[in-house]
Amino acid sequence: MGDPSGMCGRMRLGLLRLTDAAPVALAAARGLFAAEGVAVALSVEPSWANIADKLAYGLLDGAVMLPPLALAMEFGLRPATTSLVVPMSLSLNGNSVVLAKELAAAVLQGGARPAALEAGRRLRGLIEGGRRPRLAVVQSWSTHDLLLRYWLAASGIDPEEAVDIMVVPPAEMPQALAAGRIDGFCAGAPWGAVAARMEAGRAVVLSSDIWRNHPEKCLAVRAEWAERHPDILQSVLRALLRAGPVCDDAAGAAALATLLAGPDWVGVPADLVAASLPGGLGGDVDRSTFSAHMAAFPWRSHARWFTTQMARWRTLPADAVERAEQVYRPDLYAQAARTLGRPIPLVERKPEGGHEVPWSLAAEPAPVPMEPDGFCDGARFEG
Repeated sequence: MGDPSGMCGRMRLGLLRLTDAAPVALAAARGLFAAEGVAVALSVEPSWANIADKLAYGLLDGAVMLPPLALAMEFGLRPATTSLVVPMSLSLNGNSVVLAKELAAAVLQGGARPAALEAGRRLRGLIEGGRRPRLAVVQSWSTHDLLLRYWLAASGIDPEEAVDIMVVPPAEMPQALAAGRIDGFCAGAPWGAVAARMEAGRAVVLSSDIWRNHPEKCLAVRAEWAERHPDILQSVLRALLRAGPVCDDAAGAAALATLLAGPDWVGVPADLVAASLPGGLGGDVDRSTFSAHMAAFPWRSHARWFTTQMARWRTLPADAVERAEQVYRPDLYAQAARTLGRPIPLVERKPEGGHEVPWSLAAEPAPVPMEPDGFCDGARFEG
């Protein structure tokens, strides 16, 4: 993970052992950061709390981040209020809801994974029969928590009353499931596949079944660092924008999986990593997208959706939505994308859940083909 010398700029970047850190891993391994003249010192952390604390106290300049956690830091919902900016997203999809063997068997009923609301209806029947599942998420302020709650609520299960939701670091979840300390979890790849290989549990719903092509990880940077080092930030953005399409190339998935499977990264067998990459087999993990369908654009409508869902379950500041929109910085993305000739949307917000079929996004220099983005309950968020 070293810190190369001889560069004109430096950045300390944190991340967790997750497959969807692929653009950062590839940019580091293939010299894309170095080609932009930036020495990026990568720090693999054991938990999202570590990431947040190190950002708060200036021990990291930026991180592969959970968008709701970045917003929670801005809103002062963690011990040290920290202003961050989100100049780009890093991935779409990628999480799975895994239940312990007995529960999963009752939901799957010996067949293929059902539609999200049918899986939720079957789980609701088990809960009404006297079960109270203990479900783990990776962080209280996470996409995993919000999507899990959204699915449960849409299925008629009150996430505040009918289940217990707790925080467990993602790499510890399969063992916690096997030991019976939890009854299920929602986490990113490869941990659903790890749990399945351990025969500890099975995925009953994927996050893309809950919200198709939902935003997952983002790049979050300390606002004061971004203001002091605009050129370094632009170099980092260009390197990651170059890395995204490579990570989306199914022909390179085996090599990327081998890189990510190494001990410096995720540290699990390469086939478990490959399952969640474009062109992978899926199964007990969702497949990530890193560049296609404007995956890297920091949509302000995403910031609004995350904030309204956070407010659904927690108390937020009265001006939270407006502040969230200021955290997301499509202008910084556009600056980097323009220098690379990459498409830039003509708008900063879009209807979320408003597209049940493929559609075309107005962008310069040319429209961008987009995939559906429907919610499991058919809702539409105007953003």
